[in-house]
Amino acid sequence: MEVFIELALLENFCMDYTLLYCAKLVCKNKAGWGRVAAASAFGACFAVLFPLFGLGGVWAAAVKIAAGFALCAVAGKFPSFKSYLKFTAIFTAFSAALAGALIGIFSLAGISYAEGGYILSSVPVGIPLFGALVCVIIARRLKNKFTKGGRTEVDCRIYAGQSQVNIRGFFDSGNKVSYMGEPVSVIPEEAAKKLVDLQSITAAVKIHTVTGSKKIKVFTADRMEIDFGDKIKQYKGVKIGVGSAHPPCAVLHPDILEE
Repeated sequence: MEVFIELALLENFCMDYTLLYCAKLVCKNKAGWGRVAAASAFGACFAVLFPLFGLGGVWAAAVKIAAGFALCAVAGKFPSFKSYLKFTAIFTAFSAALAGALIGIFSLAGISYAEGGYILSSVPVGIPLFGALVCVIIARRLKNKFTKGGRTEVDCRIYAGQSQVNIRGFFDSGNKVSYMGEPVSVIPEEAAKKLVDLQSITAAVKIHTVTGSKKIKVFTADRMEIDFGDKIKQYKGVKIGVGSAHPPCAVLHPDILEE
């Protein structure tokens, strides 16, 4: 089988990027595209060079597993070792599921399948798969852009210890505030005072507004109940940011809906 190194690198890069990005979405990992691209480049180089090592059996499996763990370590931002293991497990599951599906499809279609690290198959499936992922990313960005001004208003009840506050809130796709990898919903200072002693809060996160950048305090509420009209959903351990008096309502993080 004649292999072009450039095509092998491109296909493996596209395949790794697709799988790593899918794992990033599932884990809601806050790593940027640069990290995922760097990890994918590492994976592509490893896939091309691995056959030159001449390893087999247990050693080959051990090196491949170690490379997979290194790939995930580069690709994501992890507040804890547990989150890293979760990311790695999901990436591995996606990889195994895709490989099995492709082998089955190729067998049914009578397409030759080549395995050796250089190229996944005689058909460069990684490239169109990457193209499909790019379309999905663009579609998500366009959706956020055109729905940024829209508001889905809901009634919220936030609990911290023995305290409770009822507040009207809305989901804002422009809210990208996070703390330790978790989404932060922002409420007015007056509402926050009813829940916690603001002087005792040490955690803070920087936010960007039309007037510039500033730091706001962040605390963890025991739970938040959101009334969607037809149902009430409960979220535990929600991160809450202490904002100003305007707007006089809760600015909810859109990622809460995905939890």
